[in-house]
Amino acid sequence: MTFEKLKNLEKEAQQCECCPLFATRNNIVFSDGSNKAKIMLIGEAPGADEDKLGKPFVGRAGKLLNEFLRSAGINRDEDLYIANTLKCRPPENRKPTKEEKKACEKFLQAQIEIIKPKIIVLCGATAMESFLDKKLKISKVRGQIFENIKGYEGIKFIPVLHPSYLLRQHSTEINSPRNLTLKDLIMIKNLIK
Repeated sequence: MTFEKLKNLEKEAQQCECCPLFATRNNIVFSDGSNKAKIMLIGEAPGADEDKLGKPFVGRAGKLLNEFLRSAGINRDEDLYIANTLKCRPPENRKPTKEEKKACEKFLQAQIEIIKPKIIVLCGATAMESFLDKKLKISKVRGQIFENIKGYEGIKFIPVLHPSYLLRQHSTEINSPRNLTLKDLIMIKNLIK
């Protein structure tokens, strides 16, 4: 039943022309991972590699994300359901506009309703801003648990640094962005044990 609902929603997203991004996309980037996952990871928007393949987090940032997930003991295919705030790539990988996010919001909300995750990992500032106070800085709140968000009661929201940011941060020393991200992912894994 869950699989059918997601497939129908994906077909609807493929027909979507609610914002100008439909005209420049090669593919919608709907989701990846397991529809039975307790953890949902929400990213920003597709990049060039994602637009080409129709799958989230497959470029350089996605490969780095996969390394961090493996190190934390999280299986991308079984433990996660992955989606983005946008289903189409913004030109030049620019940050999504409010209007674009609003146009895609119904798809993301429906994905959350169908998957019913226990934890939503907000990957990067753009994803975080879609659910939490816009004034928050991800560097200050990453790894914190936010609960009782209106409309999403019973779900824990946890912001983490985006892997595209981590591509520019090479240190793995204690309290470096990479070290903190690994700690955050290990904590998330432990929360669903």
